[in-house]
Amino acid sequence: MIIRRAQEKDMQAIDRLLLQVCMVHHQGRPDLFRAGARKYTDEELKKILRDDEKPVFVAEEQGEVEGYAFCVFEKHEDSHAFTDITTLYIDDLCVDEGLRGRHVGKSLYEYVLDFAKKKGCYNVTLNVWTCNEGAMRFYEACGLKPQKIGMETIL
Repeated sequence: MIIRRAQEKDMQAIDRLLLQVCMVHHQGRPDLFRAGARKYTDEELKKILRDDEKPVFVAEEQGEVEGYAFCVFEKHEDSHAFTDITTLYIDDLCVDEGLRGRHVGKSLYEYVLDFAKKKGCYNVTLNVWTCNEGAMRFYEACGLKPQKIGMETIL
């Protein structure tokens, strides 16, 4: 398996995986997530793929994209409340649903950790929806611990 920066040629495979994530979220929270919606337009995705502050990585096996990790650098410089650190936030991590259990996600996550260390990041963070129990178990197995908890009241 090769893990590399995503390119425009990967957009069709990325879109397919983004739809899988959308359906997981829609099934868990249909009140918030539309079925079959795209997170990004083609133009938005092209812009993200060119942005070094928002690196996207793909796991590829024999020319096929098996998963991705969308990341964003977050800098807390000159903040009155936060220390001056750089965080690499994983905005989205997905492995094709038919390929789960083959350590593609673990490999992507470890690649992101190594990338963040090389870039001098203090930490790596992400958010996970509580309705996505499989993802929660995966992240816990990777050693992640809750940093903060979002709460809501539906009106």
